[in-house]
Amino acid sequence: MKFKSKIKPYKAAAGGWGSLEATTRFVFDSKQALKNMVNLMRMNKSKGFDCPGCAWGDDNKSTFSFCENGAKAVTWEATRRHVDREFFAAHRVSRLYLESDYFLEYQGRVTEPMRYNVATDHYEPISWDDAFALIGKHIKGMENPNQLELYTSGRASNEASWLYQLFGRVLGTNNFPDCSNMCHEASGFGMRQSLGVGKGTIRLEDFDQADGIFVFGQNPGTNHPRMLHSLRHAAEHGARIVTFNTLRERGLERFADPQKPLEVVTPMAGEISHRYYQPNLGGDMAVVRGMVKALAETHHARIAAGQSGLFDTQFIADHTEGVERYLQEVAATSWAFIERQSGLSEAQIREAAEIYQHAERVICTWAMGITQHKHSLATVREIVNMQLLFGQLGKPGAGLCPVRGHSNVQGNRTMGIDEQPPAAFLNSLGAHFGFEPPRAHGHNTVDALSAMLRGEVKVLIALGGNLAAAAPDSRRTEEALRNCDLTVHISTKLNRSHLVTGKKDALILPALGRTEQDVQAGGKQFITVEDSFSMVHASEGIGKPLSDSQRSETAIVAGIANAAFGNTPTINWLELAGDYNKIRDHIAATIPGFSDFNRKCEQPGGFYLGNAAAELRFPTASGKAQFSHAPLPATLFPQLATQQDVPFVLQTLRSHDQYNTTIYGLDDRYRGVYGQREVLFMNPEDIAAAGYQAGDLVDIETIWNDGVQRAVSGFKLVSYAIPRGNLAAYYPETNPLVPMNSIGDGTGTPTSKSVPVKITRTTSRSTQRIA
Repeated sequence: MKFKSKIKPYKAAAGGWGSLEATTRFVFDSKQALKNMVNLMRMNKSKGFDCPGCAWGDDNKSTFSFCENGAKAVTWEATRRHVDREFFAAHRVSRLYLESDYFLEYQGRVTEPMRYNVATDHYEPISWDDAFALIGKHIKGMENPNQLELYTSGRASNEASWLYQLFGRVLGTNNFPDCSNMCHEASGFGMRQSLGVGKGTIRLEDFDQADGIFVFGQNPGTNHPRMLHSLRHAAEHGARIVTFNTLRERGLERFADPQKPLEVVTPMAGEISHRYYQPNLGGDMAVVRGMVKALAETHHARIAAGQSGLFDTQFIADHTEGVERYLQEVAATSWAFIERQSGLSEAQIREAAEIYQHAERVICTWAMGITQHKHSLATVREIVNMQLLFGQLGKPGAGLCPVRGHSNVQGNRTMGIDEQPPAAFLNSLGAHFGFEPPRAHGHNTVDALSAMLRGEVKVLIALGGNLAAAAPDSRRTEEALRNCDLTVHISTKLNRSHLVTGKKDALILPALGRTEQDVQAGGKQFITVEDSFSMVHASEGIGKPLSDSQRSETAIVAGIANAAFGNTPTINWLELAGDYNKIRDHIAATIPGFSDFNRKCEQPGGFYLGNAAAELRFPTASGKAQFSHAPLPATLFPQLATQQDVPFVLQTLRSHDQYNTTIYGLDDRYRGVYGQREVLFMNPEDIAAAGYQAGDLVDIETIWNDGVQRAVSGFKLVSYAIPRGNLAAYYPETNPLVPMNSIGDGTGTPTSKSVPVKITRTTSRSTQRIA
């Protein structure tokens, strides 16, 4: 496929005509225009289906409850293009591997089960019964249950996820690597350590009541565009939005609502950020530390003058522990160190602190710009500290809002997709079904890949996702997958992971999408998902599946469990798959907050699970919220002898025509990039100082200490508003640069937002996967 590549700065606001035009183009490109128009009218509605894209909440007020990227997700899934036995007969797997990720998924939906034939290098059709039998044979041939890895994508429903974890635990393993391990683990772990609850404390309507909203390390215009509506409404109601983001992102500057005709056809747009600061990559903890230092100085000065202080001392006394030690650490942190690490001036940080000081109700919200660094857990807890000082919990318009990625990634964890499951959950599960669940912690994603490299894993089953493209250190990840005896991918579309096959067997099992009708033995079914605000929604597909051979994820999981070891005295796998109400009854009996689950699913707009911390109940050891007291990191790269040897720090990120590893197109409209993906965003002064010009091609190489060379070649320099010394480029193209052993402290999350690199001029372009 040929694409016209160009770099042309985008001058319009986010949303508006550009968003409407892109949505229309994708609807017609699906070859199912009428069907997808109907789909979009039913998305995020009662008696409709939940968006298969991001986990932002539904306001249940808008006529059109979807955004541009949600429309892309739906039309990408509900396409007429398909991948079947004729396609695989015509394409060797080794040849397909050379194609781009965009090319692979553009081929369409997988419509029948396929098995890899190592002798011919082709996938060939296999019946469902034979596929299940093959999986069962490999599982029964394992020496112990921990030779199985059960990977999960954040798209999987509550019902499929719960059944999946039950299968694994009855078998005897807690090996549940999942996409959470690679993105928001610091959010859950950090808030759990501070508050006893690992979820955001606010509800969607709190945005309308906030006086200040502090946005850290996220790009909602691309990653969760419906958030722009909430930010725009908040700004119109007088909230001051303060953004900290290394790159200038159009969606955080100006937004034109595509649902307002006047804003579509005119330059009208609403301002989003009242102030926009660009810290260094990994500098956000220093920013917050500086804000607290400035606020603490004002607090103590006011008390010394006989006035009331700034901090909510009653809240601190009643609900927290550890404030004295934290404030001692703040006082001991110098402004010079804060400025150097944050990349912002003391004056800028004091300005942000003053805005915080004068806001009665504050929301702090963040995403993976915070959670993919070595010190991410400490950074999350630092944000929590600031909110605790001012009692910004337990009241409308205030709290903590980590914005999750995929549409049910939070629900997966709630359902038990957790390699470190709480004892209470295991106790409940065991008592209900009459078995002893495994207690030892299992593998997260990096642990699982490392175990595969060591030859300790026989079988990988992936419930959705694209692990080969999503994981770090691409060459080693692919080596790990190829080291398994069997790889099984439960998928809707062709992707790179299918081309990285197990050494003995590989299967692709075609799954229904979120938009499609799910009819089982008990009739038409619906599933449920949980958004970033702990709201659980029913989701019911409306379209006819493309093929009778596609099965629901829930039915596929049940089929695998039935083949692996059959029914237990208390579990009939196929019966559960035939009626999801029965699964929900079991969820109600084993997971807090889900009592009377089936009846609650009838509530329009879904139901709220509740949040103890939002009610000022803190399930910590002492029953109080905990201040942390971590020092700022001495360096982002303690593994390296000296940080002076690191000329640049790279972050990987998405383009606008992308969701996770799914590449919808080759444009990144808001950043002015068209028809290409191998680009490197760089400060224009850095480009000149290095002797380059915008448009030059460079190679990027990781600076690390393990003797492994990690490099990518032929990336075009793009001049961009980014601080000096910082770089940005798209993943999965730059995932080969992220060392597998570079992970967050206490989280195991790859440090994809702080990769130490150097660049050199490309002399001869290496072979690239072709689009």
